[in-house]
Amino acid sequence: MKLQDWKIPYTRPEYPAELRQAGCGPLLSAVLALRGIRTVTDARALLDGGLACLHDPLLMAGMPEAVERIRRAIEKRESVAVYGDYDVDGITATCLVTDYLQSKGLHCVGYIPDRNEEGYGLNCAALDSLRREGVTLLITVDCGITAVEEAAYTRKIGLDMIVTDHHECKEGALPDALAVIDCKQEGNRYPNPDLAGVGVALKLICAVDGDPAAMLDRYADLVAVGTVADVMPLVGENRYLVRRGLEMLSSHPRPGFSAMLKEAGVDPERLTASAIGFSLAPRLNAAGRLGQATKAADLLMCTDPAEAASLAAELCELNRKRQSIETEIWHDALSKLEGKTPDGPIVLASDRWHQGVIGIAASRLAEQFSLPAIMVCLTGDHGKGSCRSYGGFNLFEALSACSEHLLGFGGHALAAGMTIRSEKLPDFRRALSDYYRKNRPEPQPEVSCDLLIRDPSLLSLENVRELDRLEPYGNGNPKPVFCLNNALLESADQVGGGRHLKLRFRYGRARLEGIFFSHSAQELGISEGDRVDVAFVPQANEFRGHCSLQLIVSAIRRHDGTALCRRILLGDAQSCYAASVFCPDRSDFVQLWRRFDGCISLGPTVEEILRQCPPDMEPERFCLCLMVLLEAGLLKSPDGRIFNACTASIEGKADLNATGLMQQLSREAQDLTI
Repeated sequence: MKLQDWKIPYTRPEYPAELRQAGCGPLLSAVLALRGIRTVTDARALLDGGLACLHDPLLMAGMPEAVERIRRAIEKRESVAVYGDYDVDGITATCLVTDYLQSKGLHCVGYIPDRNEEGYGLNCAALDSLRREGVTLLITVDCGITAVEEAAYTRKIGLDMIVTDHHECKEGALPDALAVIDCKQEGNRYPNPDLAGVGVALKLICAVDGDPAAMLDRYADLVAVGTVADVMPLVGENRYLVRRGLEMLSSHPRPGFSAMLKEAGVDPERLTASAIGFSLAPRLNAAGRLGQATKAADLLMCTDPAEAASLAAELCELNRKRQSIETEIWHDALSKLEGKTPDGPIVLASDRWHQGVIGIAASRLAEQFSLPAIMVCLTGDHGKGSCRSYGGFNLFEALSACSEHLLGFGGHALAAGMTIRSEKLPDFRRALSDYYRKNRPEPQPEVSCDLLIRDPSLLSLENVRELDRLEPYGNGNPKPVFCLNNALLESADQVGGGRHLKLRFRYGRARLEGIFFSHSAQELGISEGDRVDVAFVPQANEFRGHCSLQLIVSAIRRHDGTALCRRILLGDAQSCYAASVFCPDRSDFVQLWRRFDGCISLGPTVEEILRQCPPDMEPERFCLCLMVLLEAGLLKSPDGRIFNACTASIEGKADLNATGLMQQLSREAQDLTI
């Protein structure tokens, strides 16, 4: 990791008194405060929110019209089709609405287009086929908001259409359907604009049925899996929906999910949102990516455990095939970059790539190079692209700005799809590059820590276990990342056949153990005996009946105090919280004075001052000594700052301990228990 890419909070954390008095531990209180939660009312809303978190679905624009039409279809026993997307969100939404309408006695079919043959969204051939089968009402889920031409076609062939979607709406281009439900459309009054497609689908059947609690009891598992897989923010209503779904998956999962959990080796009793994202979702997604999304839908709809087990095994095999294809595409994409590091959006194209897998490869490219990435699968003179963002760059707005070069596009800020003529690729690449230069997001640190741990007693098992109340973690509610600054690395051993790194740290009088997956000490450039900075998530680790604290390390580097030294030298009083562990004593001042033989002359910049630090003194301690000497009058400069300061003469003796800085450091040090 690059030293300058770490963001470490050096200021004292806040422990809101109201939360502490209500029984919240210090670690949970500090994390809640970082997320703007300082009152018991707000904490309960986040941690324990119930049905009150759910909003009235009739606040959604288009919902009353949709409810009236669906109830009429139920009354007249019409034939209905639910048209979904081939990703996990679309599959779960399709199953949810289809199952509900079938339970009402309707002939209802779920239709998920073949990703490779039909592509994303509605197509007229499929609409014709459904109409010939007698379908009179079509309900889209997780798609349809950009289907302007297809909506016009449904009217032409006498097919009523209700659109439910959650993607961005193109300005002035809503489909002319009987009802359009999308929380992002203009004039919408629904408080939560971040529902997944399956969340919107749930709201639809809640409004039709009139019993939201019963619908949630029946479908919370589908909603949770689709919401997590589509990386929706897990706050407010979404958080409650996912939490209810996790409870359902753990206690009484439907046969399809039960079989998938077993096949993936996931313990239902320890199921988390992360397990959905990393274990369930990829296996369900693999079916859609390889043109077999109906297998995933069949798995979720089936009621026979034996059939579910067989389908789950098939999906896992498809996922292995997907991984193999992805690896080939990844290496081919890297070869197209010819070893060069791009400085703008990556736009690559090939006629050898698998359309269903390029999105994952685009995500890997975006992460690898910290840039937006677009991979285009070419077929003849046309191409279909999968787009992935990075660093807060809004892809939907970027594609809108470059739309003159595209045949079509859709999606949202972080991920999108597009179609383009092959001959337009160079023009599009230039236009996107120009747009990015004008709208480049602020650089993001590679490592961003939420809380600096100055006192390791905060990491007690009781405090760490209490953080579980923040589950489910995910987008909008990430796991808090903590940091140890200047810890001693006592040992670093390869484990797991050399794939992982087991670490032991000493911090003050405390000894802490950690694990860094998929890394080696050599590639990290660290050795036993080094002073290191460690970013980690604490975890209560149970093994053979014994429970101990383990740090799940996400980043580690040799200690670098440059950022803290800069704050010290600039006179930032709040940095005393972190700097107090380096509080100098009389021997440090004596050592420094002798080192410079009483003639200190400092440079004009932070970097030059740090180069003057004695090799046997920590840079932070050196900087504190200088600032104390400056305050005591033993150093002076033209503008009163530390830069360009030199030794000054004073009458009598200077009482260094009486300086404001030393007194503040002493107060902070008294709170330190390590």
